[in-house]
This record gives sequence, structure tokens and C-alpha cells, in this order.
Amino acid sequence: MDRKEHVNRRVILHLDMNCFFASVEQAHNPDLKGLALAVAGDPKARRGILVTCSYEARAFGVYTTMTVGEAKRLCPQLVLIPPDFEKYRQASQAVFDILRTYTELVEPVSIDEAYIDITAIGGLEDALGIAKDMQERILRELDLPCSIGIAPNKFLAKTASDMRKPMGITILRKREVHKVLWPLSVIEMHGIGKSSAEKLAQAKIQTIGDLATADDLKMKMTLGKRGLRLKERANGEDHRIVDPEASAERKSVGSSTTLAIDETELEPCLAVFQKLAEKVASRLEAKQLAGTVISIQIRTAAWRNQSRSKTVLNPLYRSNEIYTEAAQLFRLHWDGEPIRLLGITVSNVIPFEELHEQLSFDTFERHDKEVSMQKLVSRMNDRFGPGTIHKGKQ
Repeated sequence: MDRKEHVNRRVILHLDMNCFFASVEQAHNPDLKGLALAVAGDPKARRGILVTCSYEARAFGVYTTMTVGEAKRLCPQLVLIPPDFEKYRQASQAVFDILRTYTELVEPVSIDEAYIDITAIGGLEDALGIAKDMQERILRELDLPCSIGIAPNKFLAKTASDMRKPMGITILRKREVHKVLWPLSVIEMHGIGKSSAEKLAQAKIQTIGDLATADDLKMKMTLGKRGLRLKERANGEDHRIVDPEASAERKSVGSSTTLAIDETELEPCLAVFQKLAEKVASRLEAKQLAGTVISIQIRTAAWRNQSRSKTVLNPLYRSNEIYTEAAQLFRLHWDGEPIRLLGITVSNVIPFEELHEQLSFDTFERHDKEVSMQKLVSRMNDRFGPGTIHKGKQ
């Protein structure tokens, strides 16, 4: 059997935890069950952003990325809880541990979702039974709900898991793509955001069907090589394998440097962090990754090593945001001792393709412009050499 034939016979599950952070909070505190609940970056600030919300809250029109003030106006009884990332990481690990009791072919792609290749343990014949058993075990053992998509490849499995929430199981076959997906607007397709949808609309591509049947040259001119890949997805094609090592390989991206002298002044240290942030951002962009945990490394003149880290709500990959977080950590934790080495690491990374950044509407336009600028800087550095061009501080 050649690789392509094997790929076409694969059975892939995509497991997506439902309202994960809110569900974990409800599992830890049963008194929260049935309540309109939201996890917010800063529950006390009316402009704080909701990280996630329960289905009870969604019934009032509350949604993720809404500000606390907006959510409270829609649902005055909304219960707000600050995020507890350590609690969520432990719950995530427990979910993945359950999945690995079925097969080692489990690829976590974020804290609350994973792909599972069940081809060798039952295939399509037993797929529904396996998915139901996984879903019931996770609910019974961890008190956490999830939805599962079943398909011959990653893209269709991911699409299927979004079709029925909460606690849904959906099978999506390649032959059903033209009937199920093609009539939908391109913005509903996994991997297409607002900016890409606007570019496609300018090219008279409105539906997933339009995308699937578009001319290759037109797609390349509209979205570059990514356009051709999206066209493949729209036709139900996706040859990516489930790789258990992928998450380990992309676990972290970092950079460090030994200083020319033992530094005792703040500003020179911050200048070093600026350069390190640019290097880390460049490496993340090259690997098409973003991460939610940032760490700084400090080695003193006395060779005392220390590391300080922070978990952020929105995945980091832009140099200015990496620098801002690193500088904040440094100011908070540096005790003035002479410094020999500094470093920055971004970890808990995920591919851009799986990126679900929490953005409020008033920051979306700024975000799009910064992404475009970052890509331009990256292209110029590829052409003229690393470090030739970089973004200035604001």
C-alpha cells in the first residue's frame, strides 16, 4: 500500500473540549453548574475580555472576546471568575492521558483539543463506538464535556467537531463536502479569518464552493501559497498525519545571549530583551508557531540562574508583545544583581493554523496591520539577511 492510498483510508478523530475553562471551573465547583459563567482576564475591569463562557451565558448572547461590561449588560447575573491556568493545564493533561489509553497516536494541538488516529484500532467500522466511549469516559472521570469529529483527515475531523456542541459526535465523509461545506460562507471554514475572508470577497470568492472551484492562479494571487492549500481543504484534501511528536518538537522557541559585561543598569538590559524578542518572533514566524507561556532567563555574575514565567491569554508571536511581557517580568523580578546572561523563551506553542486568538473587535484592525507588517519584515530579512530590518518600539 503506497502512502497516498494509506492516507485516504485513515480515520481521524478531532476532540474539542466544550467551553473548556468554564467547564473545568464547574467541575471543580459543582455550585457553578447551571449558572451563566464566564472566565475573564480581569473580572473587575469592565473592559476586561472574556476568555470563555458557559453555554448558559451564551443563551443570553454573551460570547468569548466580549468585554466584561458588554457581557454584564446582556446578563447582569453573569458569574465572573479569573483564569487559573495551572488548573486548566492539569485538566488538559488528564484528558490527553485518557486518550492515550486508546492509542499512542494522539497529537495535542492546544490546551483543549487533539487529533487521534484510530485507523489501527478499529477504523471507520468502530469509529462511532470508540468516540462515544472516549466522550463518556472524559465526562464520567473528569466531569468535562467534549465534542468529537470523525473523518478521513485532520481538516474534515476538525470541521466535524464544530458541527454539534456541546457533547456532539459527527461523522464527515469526503464525498459529503460538496453538499455540507460548499454552500457555506468562506468565513465559516476552519483556517479562514476575517482578513482572509475580505481578500477572498474582493476576488469574488464568497462560499467554500467558490473557493473549492477557484482557479489556482487566482488563489495564489489572492492568498499566496496558503490560498492553494485552502483550496485543497475546501475540496476535502488534507494529507497531514497525526504526529504524537509534533507537540514536543514545537514545545518552545527561545533565544539567549551572554552580555559583553556584567550589566547593572536597567536600560541596557531592556535593549537586550528587545533584540531577543525580535529573534524569538522571527523564529516563531519561520516555524509558523505562537505560544501562551513566556519565560525569561537570568544568569547573574555569580552564576546564579533564575527563570520567571507568565501565562498570557492570547498566543504570542509578535516581537513587540513578546518584548512587553519579557520586560514586565524582568522589572518585576530583577533584584539589581549584576547580570551575565539574559534569555527569552515562548512555550506551550501551537501552529498558526490552529491559532484561536481572543480578540476584541476594537483591536482586530490593529492586529491585522501588525501581522501584515511582521510578514513584510520577515520577507525583507529573508532577502537581505537576518536583523537587516526590525520594527521600532512605540
